[in-house]
Amino acid sequence: MSNIIGVLGSGSFGTAISQLLSLNSDVLLYSRREDVVKRINEQNEHKGLKLPKRISATSSLQEVGERCRLIFPIIPSESFRSVIKKISPFVGPGHIMIHGTKGLDVADDFEEAKSILDIKRSVFTMSEVIRQETSILRTGCLAGPNLAKEILAGKPAATVIASEFDEIIDKGREVLSSAKFIIYGSYNLKGIELAGALKNVIAIASGICNKLEFGKNMEALLITRGLREMIHIAKAVGAEIRPFLGTAGIGDLIATATSSQSRNFTFGGHIADGKTVEDIKGNLMDEVAEGYRTIKFAMSIVNAAQLQAPMTTTLYKTIYDGVPIGKALLELIRNPLSLDVDFI
Repeated sequence: MSNIIGVLGSGSFGTAISQLLSLNSDVLLYSRREDVVKRINEQNEHKGLKLPKRISATSSLQEVGERCRLIFPIIPSESFRSVIKKISPFVGPGHIMIHGTKGLDVADDFEEAKSILDIKRSVFTMSEVIRQETSILRTGCLAGPNLAKEILAGKPAATVIASEFDEIIDKGREVLSSAKFIIYGSYNLKGIELAGALKNVIAIASGICNKLEFGKNMEALLITRGLREMIHIAKAVGAEIRPFLGTAGIGDLIATATSSQSRNFTFGGHIADGKTVEDIKGNLMDEVAEGYRTIKFAMSIVNAAQLQAPMTTTLYKTIYDGVPIGKALLELIRNPLSLDVDFI
């Protein structure tokens, strides 16, 4: 296998993973923006950071496919499938892909999905997208808690590499491990991917409550009750609950739902300030908050499976139905659901 490792996506997390990989290997970072590629190659600089010289950049997916056998796609979920389609002619069964995208791919007919079976047919994890669009057989995913800014600042962190193949977990550990970055393994790929996507919904809710200064008692309640909703939603589509109770589940949820460095937490704060989604996406955030899209998926499962998920329902009413945030939160606080742990 080539010693050059490919990374698709030059956002904060793609850049952070590139920096970690460069401790052990040469890295080829793909960006569709020529100005980003030029700055990295000529100045070793990106996002105001000085990058290691082992990181080079390209705007050619063909170059990534031909030079790299191990590739880390770290692309927003809304453009994930289109990028994978474009690189498909240049990759094959000999390649490995370990994605770092914490979102879901939604088919065009998703709005028509009424049953759990319909939803399963129209919503896909990123590893499923890779297998659908390429001939790659060996896939895996990276799961948090991985706040990109902390990694870029050199702070210690850990991640979970999930795959059905020992080879993928071992290879990921080989290329990413360092004194400040610990790698855990998991065979539960679907559960890990769903945990990574669904925790973004709860992080938005936490950002709203933080902006409204609800305090730490409510923050702790929101996180634990949010975990409950994540588990029930995932169980409804056939995922196991074990990953939700580990590093990539509750661990990632805590980091994402309590840090101003989290895009979804920040998105929630803007919602609490009365900003529209269009304002947030267009002017206030330079990178996408995945949880905004995931709320629709989660709400469809809640309806199809007739789940009690007051947090997801409240967020949907606020963000998609335009219910004022104060009224929606009042409904949430008054919710009569009284059972605590009902998912084990």
